[in-house]
Amino acid sequence: MKLIDNPDTSVAELLDIVPGPDFPTGGIVMGRESLLRGYLTGRSTITLRARAHVEEFGKNRNRIVITEIPYQQTRDAIEEKIADQVSDDRIKGISAIRNESDLKEPVRLVLELKRDADPDVVLNQLYQYTPLQSSFSLIFLALVDGKPRVLSFKNMLEEFLRHRTTVIRRRTQHLLARARNRKHTLEGLLVALANIDEVIRIIRSSSSQAEAKQRLMEIEAPAALLQRALGDEGFAVLQEERGAAETYGLSPVQADAILRLTLGQLVNLEQEKLGGEHRELLEKIGEFLRILSSESNIRELIRQDLLSLDNKFANPRRTEISGEVADIRDMAELITEATMVVTITRSGYVKRTAADTYRAQRRGGKGLTGARVDESDPVEHFFVASTHDWLLVFTTHGKVFSMRVFELPELARDSKGRALVNLLEFEEGERVAECRAVSGFENPDQCLLLATRKGMVKKTPLEQYRRRRTKGLIAVKLRDGDELIGAVVTQPGDELVLSTASGMAIRFPESDARPMGRDTSGVRGINLSKSDHLVGIVVADPDATLLTVCEKGYGKRTPFGAGTTLTDSEESTPSTEEGESESSGMRYRTQRRGGKGIRDIKTTDRNGQVVSVVAVKDDDQVLMMTARGKLQRVNVGEIKAIGRNTQGVRIMRLDKADTLAAVVPVPPGEQEEADAVAEEPVAGNE
Repeated sequence: MKLIDNPDTSVAELLDIVPGPDFPTGGIVMGRESLLRGYLTGRSTITLRARAHVEEFGKNRNRIVITEIPYQQTRDAIEEKIADQVSDDRIKGISAIRNESDLKEPVRLVLELKRDADPDVVLNQLYQYTPLQSSFSLIFLALVDGKPRVLSFKNMLEEFLRHRTTVIRRRTQHLLARARNRKHTLEGLLVALANIDEVIRIIRSSSSQAEAKQRLMEIEAPAALLQRALGDEGFAVLQEERGAAETYGLSPVQADAILRLTLGQLVNLEQEKLGGEHRELLEKIGEFLRILSSESNIRELIRQDLLSLDNKFANPRRTEISGEVADIRDMAELITEATMVVTITRSGYVKRTAADTYRAQRRGGKGLTGARVDESDPVEHFFVASTHDWLLVFTTHGKVFSMRVFELPELARDSKGRALVNLLEFEEGERVAECRAVSGFENPDQCLLLATRKGMVKKTPLEQYRRRRTKGLIAVKLRDGDELIGAVVTQPGDELVLSTASGMAIRFPESDARPMGRDTSGVRGINLSKSDHLVGIVVADPDATLLTVCEKGYGKRTPFGAGTTLTDSEESTPSTEEGESESSGMRYRTQRRGGKGIRDIKTTDRNGQVVSVVAVKDDDQVLMMTARGKLQRVNVGEIKAIGRNTQGVRIMRLDKADTLAAVVPVPPGEQEEADAVAEEPVAGNE
């Protein structure tokens, strides 16, 4: 009807009325783009997804309830397929399946989830591996003028209107011809009834029907008689068709009809019925002529037919049209973005835990239990990342694996985790050397700079790590006895700070390290003394400070400063603990790559060796984890900013025989929630 009113209507406007197919079993059509593509080109593939929602039950438990399934799928077959995928361990996180369907709810499948299962991930796996998501091919193929053609949606409607116009025109012409034939017959009958005595005389005096028919056709009926029999309106129509004359004869058709008259039709009542039928035929003929007189009249009749169909078959839409795409290969679109604390132990057990699980404590507190680990399996890698981030896992064999953070198992903060070898295909003897979370690989100016234990650095464009292979990619060519200790994402103009276990640090521009391919060894970043090794790498921020922590729970902050360049004589001699001015001891000056660096912190018996460094600001928070899995969240502002050549202060009280393993900053979005509980007294704080 919209196209009848406005032939120039666009496909987009038609989609406002017909958003997509409406399947009898409901469900959700995913993505309007596929529908639009199909409506524009006549070919497309649409994805139909079951309707499901997540309910809470019990204590911290969720269940998925399926209430609508895709068209042409059966409830029992879907239930059986889900059970098969769960038993094959392809879909994880489902603990029980129940069919609660009845007459009131024809479809109600309840999937109870395990306590640590993410409902979004489970739903995504169900859509990928079971018939809860199906594809349908859309093709607008029709016979047009006897030839098959693929039409756009608008073309299809236009061809339907053209076809319907032809059908109605031919139907009306047929009805008009029938009405005119009947009118012509009735005119003869009415003339005969008006002059019945003469008609009977002719019939009785004739020797055969042929003679009677011939003699009836020779009757000349006066115009006055016809006018009295047909009425003024009927006589006017007769004159219009046959012209004005004083007398009118009967046609062969009319004569045959007169001969078929029965005696019962000669009564007055039958004569009145014939007259009424003649008047009705005149009205119908007029209406048929009106319809055929204009194309718009035919279109209006099509409109009335469509309205009657709409009133007869109107039902609420069952299938929802969703703007979300159904590309389940990118599961991040179905996962709520949240900040996670990721931990990996020395033997390769990994887990993620919501960052807001750990409230902020005062500096020097004992912390909360963050991971249940054995003394022989301490935490080695610990960082904070978004569920949508990519996790780059570097191994001791110089390879890198990539996976999404939400693909890691989400477990309680005191759980040990799950073996990483079940998620990644490691070779025999291969273990995790370093991890780095990145938000994406799209920026061509970003590079990944890797640092090794022996002081080597290698810069490679980040986009070279975007490929995802089950057996990993070559990340760096390691020399004998060397291993990765850190990785940072850099941009043009950045400066890097490398820190060693003995408390030395060097700052140099990232441009000093030229870009290389993935399968290379790199160049020297710092000249290490004997028995020293690299422990961390950060990007220098003039507005931030460098937080250095030691294994016995002590640490300190020192401003990065503007990075004044050292002279050749200054570079040739490393800083000592004495002889530095106050201004020089409060900043990290820029050197050329490969120097010995300057003193960062005193690694005394009280402090122990440096275990981690991180760039922070005054209003940041950091998470610290010990080798035995204890976690503490601290406001950075409580840690005083002091000079480089100092011992620092206690930042975490450790249990006997425990050591500090790592420290990472908390993203700003997670700090606001922690601020609300930051002032609460916590047992164990100094």
